[in-house]
Amino acid sequence: MKKLYPFFISFVVALGGFLLGFDSAVISGAVGGISDYFSMTDWELGFSVGCVIFGAMAGNISAGPLSDRFGRKKILLLTAILFTVSALWSALATSYVEFILARIIGGIGIGGAILIAPIYIAEIAPPKIRGSLVSLNQLNIVLGISVAYFSNYFLKDIEVDSWRWMLGVETIPAIIYFFALLAIPKSPRWLIQQHNLIEAAERILIKIGGQEYARNTIDEIKSNIAKKVKKGTFKQLLSRRLRNIIIIAFGIAFFQQITGINAIFYYAPTIFEQAGGSSDSSFLQAIVVGLTNLVFTLVAIRLIDRLGRKPLLIMGTATMTVALTMATFAFNNATYNLNKNNIQSIENTDIKNAISSLEGMSFSSQTALFNTLNPLLNKSQLVDFKRNEVKKFININATLVLIAILSYVAAFAISLGPVMWTLLSEIFPGNIKGIAISVVGFFNSLVSYTVTQFFPWELTNLGPTLTFAIYAGMAGLSLLFVLKYVVETKGKTLEEIEQSLVKN
Repeated sequence: MKKLYPFFISFVVALGGFLLGFDSAVISGAVGGISDYFSMTDWELGFSVGCVIFGAMAGNISAGPLSDRFGRKKILLLTAILFTVSALWSALATSYVEFILARIIGGIGIGGAILIAPIYIAEIAPPKIRGSLVSLNQLNIVLGISVAYFSNYFLKDIEVDSWRWMLGVETIPAIIYFFALLAIPKSPRWLIQQHNLIEAAERILIKIGGQEYARNTIDEIKSNIAKKVKKGTFKQLLSRRLRNIIIIAFGIAFFQQITGINAIFYYAPTIFEQAGGSSDSSFLQAIVVGLTNLVFTLVAIRLIDRLGRKPLLIMGTATMTVALTMATFAFNNATYNLNKNNIQSIENTDIKNAISSLEGMSFSSQTALFNTLNPLLNKSQLVDFKRNEVKKFININATLVLIAILSYVAAFAISLGPVMWTLLSEIFPGNIKGIAISVVGFFNSLVSYTVTQFFPWELTNLGPTLTFAIYAGMAGLSLLFVLKYVVETKGKTLEEIEQSLVKN
């Protein structure tokens, strides 16, 4: 088998994942800057971070059908253009509305890239290495996240609007991605299924796996096409024939996001500041999060075609549950001490004067602290204290928080991160794959938006203890779902997977 050529193709396509990861994580370093520059409330901040997912939903719902019509390659080229436009415009934005529009454009690119890249790779990859090659997309996503954290750390000290540089630097990899895509072929399965261009597809398949591989693959595709009456439709997704596939797809898409992974990636420095860290240390800890994600994604790529998809999901979701429970425990045991030095460090003079009478007091929870402050501060002052000042008073086992977050990210990186997209690229029948993954991707983005939008509000109003407790509960439910519903697809051709899952 010729591994080098399919690896090259897959790596180039997966560079879209790098941009996706970079775009997702770079905002974490810019949160403070954009919040101050545009004078945002908690809700506006959550929307400015989460609005990218609205664009992703548009990309999700349209990318599949468009890729069926125009081809996977052309849609990937379009995503590269969208990433470029978004990076430049968001860096140059002078109003809140401009910034939101620029972020949404980038989101459309994310929605297209996150769906079409794994579809394309699955369609060109030989079965024995398909899981590893599809996982290259997830590897590039986490590589983009790590590079974004490094980039943010080195750009954070630029004196004037460092957030503009953080967001604008994405233009460079976006342009590189566009020109790299010009070197890859069209999907051979798409050429046959949509246009019956057998000779063109055969030339590509020979370069991927040799004459015998090309002949066998074309025979399988033809056999599968012969069984199809018509192209897939949205209505077909609701048929009883696809019930098993739909349960797996929507379930895994729901649990991948509801367990809070994007809250960690989008707000990593904010979370570590909640645990009492300084701005510098919080950015450094975010880098460690990115590196952990990268290392364990490499582990997943090595194991996904050896152990299989389901064992990785079981190990990962179980560990995520334990890790999030640890974080809940750490924040629940935190105390809040109002000593003289901490009170003097408050920037808002009115707040400082209002709570000076509490000097020397200690509280066993955020709730007890806020209940005491409630009659002393007006509404806006209390919100300001919750957002900006409470972290100065926390006494917490910060090491336990760091271990919990890193364990959670590592577990996600070997399970729900790469495995979900591998499964989605495998389980849907070829005639409906584009439409189906668009719908599931839209749903996945909707759940992601909900988590991202409400996270700043949850930290302010529910506190970190209850926030992480909710995520821990969801991780436990995801483990139960995997045990009951997810099937193994390791080593099977796409046609064999379809035959085993689709009811006659």
